[in-house]
Amino acid sequence: MAAKRKPKLAVWKFASCDGCQLSLLDCEDELLAVTDAIEIANFPEASRAIIKGPYDLSLVEGSITTSHDAERIHQVRRMSKYLVTIGACATSGGIQALRNFQDVKQFVAYVYPNPDYISTLSKSTPIADHVFVDYELRGCPINKYHLVEVINAFLNGRRPNTPQHSVCVECKWRGTVCVMVAQGIPCMGPVTQAGCGAICPAYQRGCYSCFGPAESPNAASLAHWFQHLGMSETQIMHAFRGINAYAESFRRESEAHEN
Repeated sequence: MAAKRKPKLAVWKFASCDGCQLSLLDCEDELLAVTDAIEIANFPEASRAIIKGPYDLSLVEGSITTSHDAERIHQVRRMSKYLVTIGACATSGGIQALRNFQDVKQFVAYVYPNPDYISTLSKSTPIADHVFVDYELRGCPINKYHLVEVINAFLNGRRPNTPQHSVCVECKWRGTVCVMVAQGIPCMGPVTQAGCGAICPAYQRGCYSCFGPAESPNAASLAHWFQHLGMSETQIMHAFRGINAYAESFRRESEAHEN
């Protein structure tokens, strides 16, 4: 009897820092268990060996910032049965999407002595703006256990079971007193998807939304609370313009407070 073919996993990088790919490597024992069930066919961060597609599951890190990558993501989509975006860059455009609110040509002129050699799009956009995405895994970086859950789910034909509630729920679970209510510290926790274990509030600082918007976030209500805390319109705008600045709900709220 012929051996059953292992599903092929591919990992792709676009504009990003590689942190989410490193989260996969950081799985260590969990990754070893996964490799018994899958064939890692394309993962340049881990190996130079590349096995041609098509691929059963593609994990995509990074945003689209060049015309070349805008074409390449379509090639990845055609080669992939399932495509999962991992991290803030791939799901919302990342920190580099801050350029979307200004003229990117000015930034290029400031940074590079020969800007004529730089070829870039005017905006940094998430993968879902270009191709169909089967699932989005947020975080900067992603939670490695959530990543293993996503891989397991797609290998077994089920929907991933990852948190959809806010960071506030995680604070309650670990017994952390609300820093915004008790100390008046501005915190993005009420509108941010859980996934980090509420690390920042546990160390007496406000959440800065590294996991992006929670399901149905009430950003306007949180901005109203920020006003009660004495934050200026500019400060509120900056609160929503962080790692996930171009996520729709955060983008709209930041623009509402832009001078």
